[in-house]
Formats: sequence, structure tokens, C-alpha cells
Amino acid sequence: MRTIFAGLLLGAATCALAVEPAPDADLAALFEREFQYDLQEHPEEATVLGVDGYDDKVTDLSFAAIARRKAHVKATIVELERFDASKLSTQDRISRDMMLYDLRMDDAENALYGDLPFGATSGDGWMKVSSMHGPHSFLTQLSQATRFRDARDYENYIRRLSQVPSRLDQTTEILKAGVRSGWVPPREAMTRVVAMYKVFSGAAMETPLWKPFERFPAEVSEADRARLSAAGRKVLGEQVNPAFAKFQKYLAEEYVPKGAKSLAASDLPAGPAYYEYRVRRMTTTNLTAAEIHEIGLKEVARIRAEMDRVIASTKFKGTFADFVKFINTDPQFFFKTGADRLRAYRDIAKRADAELPKLFAELPRTPYGVRAMQPYEGDNADHYSQPALDGSRAGFFEANTNNLKARPSHEMEATLLHEAVPGHHLQTARAMELANLPKFRRSTWFVAYGEGWALYAESLGFDMGFYTDPYSHFGRLSAEMLRACRLVIDTGLHSKGWKRDQSIKYLAENAGVHPDFATAEVDRYISWAGQALGYKVGELKIRQLRDKARAALGDRFDIRRFHNAVLDDGALPLTVLESRIDDWIAAVGKAPAAVK
Repeated sequence: MRTIFAGLLLGAATCALAVEPAPDADLAALFEREFQYDLQEHPEEATVLGVDGYDDKVTDLSFAAIARRKAHVKATIVELERFDASKLSTQDRISRDMMLYDLRMDDAENALYGDLPFGATSGDGWMKVSSMHGPHSFLTQLSQATRFRDARDYENYIRRLSQVPSRLDQTTEILKAGVRSGWVPPREAMTRVVAMYKVFSGAAMETPLWKPFERFPAEVSEADRARLSAAGRKVLGEQVNPAFAKFQKYLAEEYVPKGAKSLAASDLPAGPAYYEYRVRRMTTTNLTAAEIHEIGLKEVARIRAEMDRVIASTKFKGTFADFVKFINTDPQFFFKTGADRLRAYRDIAKRADAELPKLFAELPRTPYGVRAMQPYEGDNADHYSQPALDGSRAGFFEANTNNLKARPSHEMEATLLHEAVPGHHLQTARAMELANLPKFRRSTWFVAYGEGWALYAESLGFDMGFYTDPYSHFGRLSAEMLRACRLVIDTGLHSKGWKRDQSIKYLAENAGVHPDFATAEVDRYISWAGQALGYKVGELKIRQLRDKARAALGDRFDIRRFHNAVLDDGALPLTVLESRIDDWIAAVGKAPAAVK
């Protein structure tokens, strides 16, 4: 259930065994216990996964609870170390070592905080608010993931809402501890944060958290609808919204003004070791910040050359900047209505679905839909919402139809392929359906693997009949360029002394994005150190492994089975993925020629 893992080496996973051991029942029980423990400690994650029994609860963020979870990390490491990896089956070894290394990485991060009340496990970190996330966005996303089937579900939701004030008070105490100890985000990247809470501080029926009460399922009687709506207005108007107003006041008057002067994560109290840790954890590799910076510079140069070739193919007369302005302002690239944009996305999805059998030997059964983002989400990027672990809730690609003037059509093919299929939905749904794996692996997320796969999936559009016009081709390159620039800017900001304005200019000039978008992106990199590195690092590794497999197998290489080899262990650290693909190459190479 942990959302981010660090890299590990599984030497034992490649050991040749004469007889594959049977699955270890005691280890399986530990895996299941830990999965359930995470649900109990973080009940909101159970809601996201569609697991019943937790929808009326919130995570305890008290200092005592965080200390308890930190102690649990240490105790579980000891338990896992008692299992001899050499005596385990292949999948048990992978599962044991993935969980063990993740816990060790948690323990290493906890050590960076010393005795401070911050932790590495989900939700326990020091940075509770930023331009990218906070209690407001988290609770909104949670309300969207909650299943509202009957009156009881609404009663659970109301009970959860009643605990939001306590949760915000606990969050405030964590932020105050950060201020006292120097663990605060840069003030320069927090200028937009306070305003994000305004809608949560007003009237009960204006907050996004009211939305579930606007549409009841048929199973809820008229009497219950009236009763539940009244209870919702009461808890939001008398408890939740005043608590948000109090929280917003604290942010405006105390927290944001006391933000750090330096932009670099390397200047936080733990020093350069903190950013080095973030790089390892977000990329699941042993690459250094300096190495990633150089990779980024080379990728930026390569992609820019491709962009220039595409521009030349259109016979456009003007500079690179002129072309970027043209495709981002000319009316031919924009929809007049949200319904038209949504219809176009659904057409892309249908075309993509039809091409998947050419690229995958096995596909997930869980469906996905295409729907519009809610108006209150504003101008956020198109995104994906995952299905329930048991398949009872579909995945959804959510399209921004709120600001049509800022959403050109040339970006749409690459976006749908990234967010839905063959990107996030295909990878996430496939993992969830791998019944032979423990639940924690079926629901695991790695930035480098998940975002790396989705960026790689964009490139598969050429094999699927997309990017046939130069403008969509350019849109795909712009998306890739954005991820390449992230390697340069993130490492530049946090390890090379780059400034905010310098970073915004670099991104706007190279990726061809609007300065406002570049500003929001750079603030994200400042506040969320290292996270943006995973996309391009992961994509490059998958490409490298594909080239390696093709060279080793020659005529035996099957792109469909290669893709399933990448997906069919669930999400993995990149170091482990490489080991597993090496195993796959060896197995295919030894198989009879007719078997691929």
C-alpha cells in the first residue's frame, strides 16, 4: 500500500534453483497482515482501493500515532529478516525483498528526522501542504473515490467528515513542528497555496465535499435523502468549513510567511543527504543527481532536434517560439464546447482500445471510462482515477473541459495514451488482477515504474496509428520534452543552485509551454523534490530493456510478450524490473524456437 518505493537489488531472485520451493504460508500471512495493517492505519487508502469497512474513518496523525508507525517499521524489518531468501520461491523472494527494502528505506528516512514527529509512511511526512497537494485536494479526491450505494454509505461519509476538524488540528501541529525545526517548504513556491482553501471555508453547499449530496442513488429513499442532506449541511457548515477557515488562517498568517528562503531540498535540516535520498527513492535506481542532470541535458537536445524536424515538415515560416504560439493560440486547435472535447477523447480511446491486442499478449478485464472533470477542479491537468482492487469500480480518464482556451487538441492523443491505455489504466488494472501476487504488490505504486510506463506508452502511439499529423506528433514531443526538462530542472534546483525564474524560463523555452503552466510546474518541482525525476528515468529504462531483449532474442523477440513481461509482476523498482527481464530473456532464449 505504500505509494513510493526505492530501488533494490535482488541477487537471490536470479539464483538458479533445481526445484522451485512451494509458497511459504507464514510469509503469505505476514504479507496479508501488513496489507491489513496499512488499511487500518490509513483507512482513506482502503476507500481508494474500494475495500469496505473503513469509509467512516480517518488516519490518526497524532505524534503518538506517527511514533507507533515508526516503531512498527523497525519491528517488521526484524520479522522479514528471519525468512531465508534462498529457501523461498521466486515470487516470495521478490515480495519479501520488496517489502523489506521499502521498510528499510522508510527507516532511513525516519532517521533523517531524528526525534522529530515526522515519518516516512503514508501521510506522516513533514510537508502537509504545497501548491500540488494538501488536505483540501486529498479530501476532495477521497470523496470522489468513495462508493455511495445506500444510506449507510452516506452515514459513513458524514462520520468521516465529522473527524476532519481533528485531522486538520493534527496537521497544524505537524506544520508547527516543521516551522520550529526548519522543515518547511520554500516560501517562494507557496504563493498560491492559501487561496486554494477559500472554497472550503465558505458556505456548506459551496464546498466540493458537498457534491455527494447532490446526487443520490435510487436505493436511497426520499426521507433518507432529506435526513442525510440535512446532516451533511450541518457537519460541513458547523464543523468542517469552520475548521478549514481556521486552517487557512494559520497558513496565511503563520506557515507560509515562515517558509524557507532557499529553494533547494539540500538546504533542509538533513542537508544534501535528504535530496540524495529523494533521488534514490523516486527513481528506484542508484543514479546520482549529477548523472540525472546530464541525462536530462542530452534528452532535451535530442528531443529539440526532433521537434525542429516536425516543424519543418509543416512548412511553417517562423521561429520555434512562433510555432509554439501558433499551435497554442490558433482556433483550429481548440474546441468550442466541453462536449466536443469529451467526444474527441472518447474517439481516441476507442481507437486505442482496438490496437491493444497488437501490443499485448494478455489484457486486463477491468474497464475504464472517459468523463469530464468536475467544474470545481478548475484548470488542473487531465488525469486518471484508478479502479477498485476487487474490480467493483471502473477506472476513469478525467478530461479537463473547464478551460477550453488553455487545452489545445494537439496534446490529446499523447495524454489519453498516457493516462488510460496503454498507460496508467492498463498497467494499474493488470496489476490488480494478478491474483497470484499478495495484495500489497497488486496495489503498489512506484513513480519510476508507473510514470515511466505511462511515458513509454505515449511512444507506442506510433505503432497504434496515432500522431499521423505533424501537430499531434509535435504535441507528443512536447509532452516528452516536459519530462526531459524535469530531469534538468529538479536536479538544478535542489543540487546546483538554480533559481525559480531561471527554471521557469528554461521550461517555457524548451518545452514550449505557457509561462503560467511553467510556473506551476516549477513550483511543483520545488515543493516535491525528486518526484518529477521518475517519469523520464523510468521510460528510458523500459526502452533500454526492450532494446536489450530485441538484440538478445533476434527473431524470437515478441513485443506483445515483452510488454506482458514488464507488467506481469506488478509494479517493481527499476533494478528489480531489469533482473526480471533478464530472467525472461534467458527463458525465451532457452525455449523451443516455436515458443515465444
